[in-house]
Amino acid sequence: MSGQRWVPATAVLLIGFTAGAIAIRGVGNAAHAAETLRPASPDDVSALKAEVARLKETATDQSHVMSDVGYHYSNLWFAGQNANWPLAQFYFDETHSHLRWAVRVIPVRKDNAGREVDLRAILQALEQTSLKDVDDAIKSKDKTKFTQTYKVQLENCMACHRAASKEYIRLHVPERPDANIIDFAAQDAAK
Repeated sequence: MSGQRWVPATAVLLIGFTAGAIAIRGVGNAAHAAETLRPASPDDVSALKAEVARLKETATDQSHVMSDVGYHYSNLWFAGQNANWPLAQFYFDETHSHLRWAVRVIPVRKDNAGREVDLRAILQALEQTSLKDVDDAIKSKDKTKFTQTYKVQLENCMACHRAASKEYIRLHVPERPDANIIDFAAQDAAK
């Protein structure tokens, strides 16, 4: 009988502790919220402005990110030409990831005429067309389709460069890999 009373008493005790913890946490959160609502002092604003300026000086620029895109896209060519599909998928994913990063760095550019060029919209269109086609060719392990879609995407990269008045950044199918240390040969499936 005493064992049966122990279970309900323990449950009541646990419920009490839980309710108390929630109440204490709520009071703590309310105090924290009130603190964060106080107006910032001029010192806080100056410190924040200084930190923003410092971060702007150390943040990467779009050309750095696009160098990475070029590196990955160049190596993607050799992985695909050697039918090393896992490596090709890796380089495709890195290219795509870095393109997204480049657009986060500068989402809108001005062309030479001062018009805004929405790089987000351009990338979104590529993701639904030529980038998707390259990815599909890799996934289907179709070297002919890969070669064709890679070149179409290269042309679409040039179209973006032209739209942003960077037509002097001309692209071509790479003649040698950017990564001399990478073995692009596909592994023998039997091993």
